[in-house]
Amino acid sequence: MANTADIKNGLVIKYNNDLFSIIEFLHVKPGKGPAFVRTKLKSLTSGKVIDNTFNSGVTIYPVRVERRAFQYLYAEEFGFTFMDNETFEQITVNKEMVEASDLMKEGQEVEILINTETDLPISCEMPMFVELVVTYTEHGIKGDTANAPKKPATVETGATITVPLFIQTDEKIKVDTRTYEYVERVKN
Repeated sequence: MANTADIKNGLVIKYNNDLFSIIEFLHVKPGKGPAFVRTKLKSLTSGKVIDNTFNSGVTIYPVRVERRAFQYLYAEEFGFTFMDNETFEQITVNKEMVEASDLMKEGQEVEILINTETDLPISCEMPMFVELVVTYTEHGIKGDTANAPKKPATVETGATITVPLFIQTDEKIKVDTRTYEYVERVKN
C-alpha cells in the first residue's frame, strides 16, 4: 500500500476494480482547504482516459508491473503473437491491448507490461516512432504547394498516413505512432 505522495507518471494502480496507469499528475495546495492530487488515469483494460482527484494522504494500491522487450511475430484471429527477447517464450496478446497495431510490422520491437502477481500481460506499447515503406501514393501536382498541402499514402502495414506532396512510392518514412503523423523521410 502507498499514499498520494508516492504518485508518479507511469505508476500502475488498482482503482474502481480496474488497473489504471497514471499519465500525469499535479499536487495542488490551495490557500484554503486541504491539499489534493489531480490526476489523469488511463485504463489498461479499455484504454479510456479519466480525470480523477485524490485527497492528499489517501491510500492507493499500486500494482507491480515489469516492462519486457518483445518482438512481434505474427497476427492470429484473436490477437498478436510476440516473442520474449530474453527467454524466447511466445505469448499471445488480445488485439485491444495493442494501440496503433496497424503500424506494427513483423519483427517490430515493442514493450509489454506484465503484472508480476499474475504473470499476465496488461498492455502493449509501441515505440514512439516507426519507419515504414510507402507502398502507394498519388503523384503530387506541380505548383500545388500553397499552405503545405498533404496527400494520403498507404504504408507496408496497410495503414493510411497523410504525407507531404514530395513523398513518393517506395520511400521510407518515419511515423509517430501516437498521432499517426508523418515525421520525416528516412535516408537509406
